[in-house]
Amino acid sequence: MLSSRPALLVACLGLLGSAAGVLGCHDGGGPQETRLRPAPVTPSKNAPQVVDDLGPHPADTRVNVYDLHDAKAAKAKKIDPAEADWVAKEHATGMSRWRDVGVYVDGKPVGFLSWGEMPIACKVTWLTERVSTDKRAGTHDLDYRLARKRYYKFTDYLKTAGVDIRKINELHVYGPHPSETLIVTGQQLQSPAANDFLFSFGANTSGKPIPHVKGDFGNGKVGDKINGVMIYIAKKPPTLVANEGLFLDDVQQTGVPYYGEPIRGGVRVYLDDKLATIIKRQDLDPKKAATASDGSMMWPLAAFLTEHGVDLKDVVEMWTIRDEARSEKFSRAELAALTFQANPQAKGGVLLGDQQVRASVIALHTRPLKPADMPIPEQDDE
Repeated sequence: MLSSRPALLVACLGLLGSAAGVLGCHDGGGPQETRLRPAPVTPSKNAPQVVDDLGPHPADTRVNVYDLHDAKAAKAKKIDPAEADWVAKEHATGMSRWRDVGVYVDGKPVGFLSWGEMPIACKVTWLTERVSTDKRAGTHDLDYRLARKRYYKFTDYLKTAGVDIRKINELHVYGPHPSETLIVTGQQLQSPAANDFLFSFGANTSGKPIPHVKGDFGNGKVGDKINGVMIYIAKKPPTLVANEGLFLDDVQQTGVPYYGEPIRGGVRVYLDDKLATIIKRQDLDPKKAATASDGSMMWPLAAFLTEHGVDLKDVVEMWTIRDEARSEKFSRAELAALTFQANPQAKGGVLLGDQQVRASVIALHTRPLKPADMPIPEQDDE
């Protein structure tokens, strides 16, 4: 048996040599490089199309996908980079259409769910929750601690925003997808169970609002964030079709029913916690502007607000809001003399007065605010 192995090896080498000779054959003289010839590839007719997915990936927090979308939109439209932030947001499509979480009553905007724009009369509901902590090796330390977390009741928010919950037929809380729409009836809103119908913000005092319900409240469909809140009092509410979305008279609703595209951008103006108007740069009339020393256009703020239906008769003070916090206070006399600019340096807001104070939101009040009224983050918010 052992003596036959050399003969077998010689035979194998011979076969390999023959194969090499065949591969090395050519028509002309001299060596020729042998290459693999790729076979033609024809895509299947049923192959999935490439999708430009701008959705957030839960494991990637290095970039803001909404900003990437806006930058891409600006590049596609050949927009000046200095104005890209403003213009792209105003013409955003897809998921970025719902970046500003509006609250609509029968198609009319009445407010927006961001911590900086929360009505000062809407008080926080503190709940105790477990928060993960580092556990020392080799000890019996707990890997959590108890901490307070701020929530807000939907019913409290609606009351302070001027919505009478006794008149509500249905309330729809939009999730990330239309099929994830939480539908709550007016009867449920007036029941004791509504005390556990809450929302919070992703970073406690900033970030997207997140819905919280207990048990089978509503239709039981709860998304991991809120994209919009639709309230129906006099108008017919859309119907939710499983795995498809919302339909109104057999027409699928891709925007805000009875309104259209969701509001995006602009400087919201509130009067005693109620949305009064929105300043949008593209809607400003250049004929009513004066020219600043640097050549920028500026408008008288009080005149603009009055022209847009804001009653300033009883206003005693005005607050600017930016970066989710109330910043500067202006008296009634200062408000009467203020001008505003809406150039790219305002970063989507307006610049007020000679000091060019940036405001993303403006809050008007008919009574002086007390320190206790001011929404201030606490230690548990960190």
